[in-house]
Amino acid sequence: MEWLAIDQDLHNSSETLEEPPAAELDAAQEPASNCRPRRSPVAWIIGIAALALGGTLVFESMPPEGNRQRQAAQAAPVPVTVVEASTRDVPVYLDGLGTMQAINSIAIRTQVDGKLQSVNFVEGQQVHKGDVLAVVDPRPYQAVVDQAKAKRVEDEAQLLSDQKDLDRFSALVVKGAGTQQAVDQQQAKVDNLKATILADQAAIESAETQLSYATIVAPIDGNVGFRQVDAGNIVHAADQVPITVLTQIKPAMAVFTLPQRDLGPVREAMLKGSVPVLAFDQDNTQQLATGTLLLIDNQIDQTTSTIRLKASFPNEDTRLWPGEFVRVRVLADTLKNVVTVPLAVVQRSSQGLFAWVIAADDTAENRPISVGPSNDAVSVVTSGLQAGERVVVSGQYRLRAGIKVDATGSEKPVAQKLAP
Repeated sequence: MEWLAIDQDLHNSSETLEEPPAAELDAAQEPASNCRPRRSPVAWIIGIAALALGGTLVFESMPPEGNRQRQAAQAAPVPVTVVEASTRDVPVYLDGLGTMQAINSIAIRTQVDGKLQSVNFVEGQQVHKGDVLAVVDPRPYQAVVDQAKAKRVEDEAQLLSDQKDLDRFSALVVKGAGTQQAVDQQQAKVDNLKATILADQAAIESAETQLSYATIVAPIDGNVGFRQVDAGNIVHAADQVPITVLTQIKPAMAVFTLPQRDLGPVREAMLKGSVPVLAFDQDNTQQLATGTLLLIDNQIDQTTSTIRLKASFPNEDTRLWPGEFVRVRVLADTLKNVVTVPLAVVQRSSQGLFAWVIAADDTAENRPISVGPSNDAVSVVTSGLQAGERVVVSGQYRLRAGIKVDATGSEKPVAQKLAP
């Protein structure tokens, strides 16, 4: 009916146009540049309706490939790598930076003056206590020993003579042929000679001591350093430059620092018994040795708010060297049977820490968690996860809550870097 009404209007409009009034005829005869054609509102409505109908038909006739692709993309599972949260014992280490020190370091010097006759070590050589390292010309000191011994022999001979005189004087006094004064005087000579002989013996020992200093021996086991004085030079006891430096590196000591806040845990650990200490290289990648904590310094450095500690290492393989910078880890505690996940599982957002948990139907869940101590391998989860739950290790950046995932197991379980 609407189309009929529209046709009727168009018919009426055409009849009207067939017989235009005279005024309109006159106007029609005016130049075309001064007139603009007029269109009926009904024509506008018809045009718009036709365009809308055509567009709808065209849209419905098009295959919905784009929609299907978007739906397929939304439905495709996201590939992720997962591991299961597990329970284990986790050691808690306190990390510090320290320097290795030799247990003993001795500058080898001469104690007597003279010509350095020989140097009997090779630089860097490991020597033992009593090994001869160098010899100073001993002849002047041997002569002093010989003189002291000769003096003692002379005084002993004089003592023997005076002792015989004393015996004769004593016999005369008994017979009444001598005086007691002569006996007393002779007794004084004998006693004086006995004291002289004791002094001679002391002189001999002193000379022998000086002679022994001419042979320089190693006072301890250790390694010798650079030779700083060559054979043939005149050396003196007052020389500032030593012949070499002997260093004992078995065992080795590490002096290191920890923040003041770690004082309490370290003291608690020492009260429980021996505290293990690990030494790593400067890059903190390779373990060098295992030792024991010896002591905590008796005061805190208020300038840096740190405490100094010392640890001992057997160092049988000599991997620790005096002066070397090391990373030291003190085993302060061991957490028993706690839930752990790899470090990559823990994510951070503006709301706090969370982890992506994969449900039984392979959908992702964004779950808030709380964590405790961490080490190089794992983090301890104090709340939010249970042992056995699957958590995402990699691929988190494509996840959102409720999305399907294609979960594959990690080749590296939560693992075995926990214990030293």
